[in-house]
Amino acid sequence: MTPDTLRPPVDPTLAAVTARLVERSAPTRSAYLARIAEARLAGPARGRLGCGNLAHGFAAAPIEHKRELEITAPQGKPNVAIVTSYNDMLSAHAPYADYPPVLKHAVTRAGGIAQVAGGVPAMCDGITQGRPGMQLSLFSREVIAMSTAVALSHDMFDGALMLGVCDKIVPGLMIGALSFGHLPTAFVPAGPMTSGLPNAEKSRIRQLHAEGKVSREALLAAESASYHSSGTCTFYGTANSNQLLMEVLGLHLPGSSFVNPGTELRDALTRATAAQLTSLTLGGGPGIGELVDEKAILNACVALLASGGSTNHTMHLVAIARAAGIALTWDDLSDLSAVVPLLARIYPNGEADVNHFHAAGGIGLMIRSLLEAGLMHEDVETILGRGLSRYTAEPRLDPEGLGSHRTAPGVVFVDGPATSYDVDVLRPVSEPFSADGGLRVLHGPLGTSVIKTSAVKPEHRVVTAPAMVFDDQADFLAAFASGACDDRDLVAVIRYQGPAANGMPELHKLTPALGVLQDRGARVAIVTDGRMSGASGKVPAAIHVTPEAALGGMLAKVRDGDLVTVDAERGVLTVDVPADELAFRPATGHALSDEEWVGTGRELFASFRHAVGRADQGASVFAGSRVVQPAARPRHPGIPTAVGVSTNARTKESSVA
Repeated sequence: MTPDTLRPPVDPTLAAVTARLVERSAPTRSAYLARIAEARLAGPARGRLGCGNLAHGFAAAPIEHKRELEITAPQGKPNVAIVTSYNDMLSAHAPYADYPPVLKHAVTRAGGIAQVAGGVPAMCDGITQGRPGMQLSLFSREVIAMSTAVALSHDMFDGALMLGVCDKIVPGLMIGALSFGHLPTAFVPAGPMTSGLPNAEKSRIRQLHAEGKVSREALLAAESASYHSSGTCTFYGTANSNQLLMEVLGLHLPGSSFVNPGTELRDALTRATAAQLTSLTLGGGPGIGELVDEKAILNACVALLASGGSTNHTMHLVAIARAAGIALTWDDLSDLSAVVPLLARIYPNGEADVNHFHAAGGIGLMIRSLLEAGLMHEDVETILGRGLSRYTAEPRLDPEGLGSHRTAPGVVFVDGPATSYDVDVLRPVSEPFSADGGLRVLHGPLGTSVIKTSAVKPEHRVVTAPAMVFDDQADFLAAFASGACDDRDLVAVIRYQGPAANGMPELHKLTPALGVLQDRGARVAIVTDGRMSGASGKVPAAIHVTPEAALGGMLAKVRDGDLVTVDAERGVLTVDVPADELAFRPATGHALSDEEWVGTGRELFASFRHAVGRADQGASVFAGSRVVQPAARPRHPGIPTAVGVSTNARTKESSVA
């Protein structure tokens, strides 16, 4: 399909949000682009290295590459950095063990040279759920960004290949790469594991174990049958949301995100990505900072909403955008959610996994449908060239290396499907699962938060119930085990879980217990300044509440028995306490002190707690993430937006909620 056939008028709301974002971002975006232009004007950095510097840079290279690295572009060959997040504990990252030599060979064949520039850490949220290590998870994104910058800082490189899949790894690689925005950059996926025990069955066993009805051995057997081999976990959490967003941003090759590891097509796509990046670099193609512009970021937002993606990206996308000088806000996401329909049902939003989604038509069909409806911008740059409609194609093996659209021997791109192969998994805009997107922003006197609605049944989207207040998820789980939560409606308020309090851990272990209560007929919900896993689903959860309790947020003043309303239909988060009474209530509870927040390496991250920004500004420690933004707009007559000034005394930073 040609770009011209996918150019209906852009939806009025998307157009308005785009114009607003461009205007808001003008000062920071122009400064960022000027920095890129300056780097481009200076020419290849390798050509400015001293002889000793350069000799160190290619000391371990093959002799033929040493000679070529002495000459910089345009006369010489481009040198491509490989930044890898390989480790063999993470199933999603284990396939990367064999990628560097494959990528080097493909780059060399395409006319370049490649070196492994460095590695970044990659932790698994699935392993650390409910453990102290989870409190390092969000901060690891910043470590990964800085590690990426260290890898690229040697001034040896003309382009970059990023190897990453999971939760904080891809956002961290993106933020780091955007600091070198003049470099053409592509991301190389590894693909999901094949389908194992259905995710819904795994969830059922988890709930039975929470009720004490099955043994630990039965639970471990179910978990092991679900997570069973190399590749990404197959549910639609943050890792697979990352992959979808990289493809929509034009940083993957079309149709490459969800091809299983160990297949011929996976190997061919890996080689093709390296070849395409080399071609882009040889041709002076756009750097990643030019490719990731306001329209591309909003395309990613639309894809997140249409697919019912991970709530973690309400922070990651904001942080990524700001790394490119783009001042994305939660209000932008909320406005888009009102007009972007839900097109996919992938667990936890449905029964299917990402393999089923891919087989039903996958990312290419979703992009096609959204472009045809005017809900995505066609006029964006990608690593294949201008036009997002290029990403409606799908890859095929081409053993003879033929085909006019191939990017490297072994892969040819053909027109992707125009209709879904399974409408229970993927639908067009004309027949969506729901008229609006899978995420909503809630406003009210307790603050601003986000809620994932795509997995919550309509009858559970509005909950009014007495609060049960806890300062740690372990305290709630103990109350559940004791029977204190039985036979009652409740809103579990889990506070002091924000970025400045303890690193904002995911609280996914709450889901089975609250799921049990909901299935017994109770009206239940979660309100927290922490995060929920991208895999969390059916229990309504108002998360990322900002301002957080540790920095003067109103959650610190909620008491047991206060009537709290979580209303995902109207976008409201309220407490039935008069505003003047709530304002003058003393705060209760507290975040752990630096002296208490120790063990499992947490003490090494104390400075991150002191510097981290608000959740709605990306929860980043980097100064550029905390740009001034307009006050949040009230969404409903009579429902006040949380207003107040909170000051982080540790950074002397004030922010308006």
